[in-house]
Amino acid sequence: MFVELTEDNLSEVLNQNSKVLVQFGAGWCGNCRLLKPKVKRLAEANPEIQFVYADAEKFPESRKLAEVTNLPTFAIYNQGQFVNQVVTSKEEHLKEICNEIASL
Repeated sequence: MFVELTEDNLSEVLNQNSKVLVQFGAGWCGNCRLLKPKVKRLAEANPEIQFVYADAEKFPESRKLAEVTNLPTFAIYNQGQFVNQVVTSKEEHLKEICNEIASL
C-alpha cells in the first residue's frame, strides 16, 4: 500500500505497520517527482510493505526519524524501528531495498 502523509505523523504510521519504506522528498525535487510513480508500482507489487511518501520540508518531525541530508532519501523501518536508509534516484536500488525489507 502507498500513502502520502498529509500531516506530520510518520511515527504513528510506523507504529501501525511492521515493514515500512519511506520516501522523503520535496515538491521542488525533480528526482522525487520522477520516482513517486515507480514507488507506487513497487507498493502494488509488495503488499507486505507499507510505502509512505513524506515531504521532508513540510513535516520536520517525520524527517527527524531518519538522517535526511539529500533527496530523495528512502528509509527502512521494521517494527517501528529505523533499520537503514539509502539516497538514490535509481529504480533498481529501490527493488534492492524492497528485497532487504522483505527479508526482515
